[in-house]
Amino acid sequence: MTWVMLVILLLSGTAWAGEARPLADDPAAEARLKHLAVELRCLVCQNQTLADSNAPLAEDLRREVREMIAKNMSDQEIIEFLVARYGDFVLYRPPLKATTTLLWAGPFVLMAIGATALIITLRRRARTVVDVPVTDEEHRRVEQLLAEGGKRS
Repeated sequence: MTWVMLVILLLSGTAWAGEARPLADDPAAEARLKHLAVELRCLVCQNQTLADSNAPLAEDLRREVREMIAKNMSDQEIIEFLVARYGDFVLYRPPLKATTTLLWAGPFVLMAIGATALIITLRRRARTVVDVPVTDEEHRRVEQLLAEGGKRS
């Protein structure tokens, strides 16, 4: 029984919390990584920056960017490398050019199409509603029904 306690004690040493170590030895390199990670998109999450994502691919990309920083590549060289590898989609704010026109104009085009469809639908509906005149006989019948309903209450 004591040997079991000894084994548990020895194995639990690996679970003891240590002091948090910095992500990189160079704080300037880590600041560059943070700056770049905000400008790059997680390829899995799509709605998150590389800095915000916890996806394994995002971790790999951050590690890759960190390695490129260690190789003294400039921020522009790193971005160009990633765009060449993954396309403009890797940029959180892709540039406006022929291949990304739909990305930039798409929401406005969809909104214009939706507004046009709404206007057409409302105009068609307005034309189908016809004012039907109420005859004197119908007025008397309504007044009679209302009078009878008032007496019951």
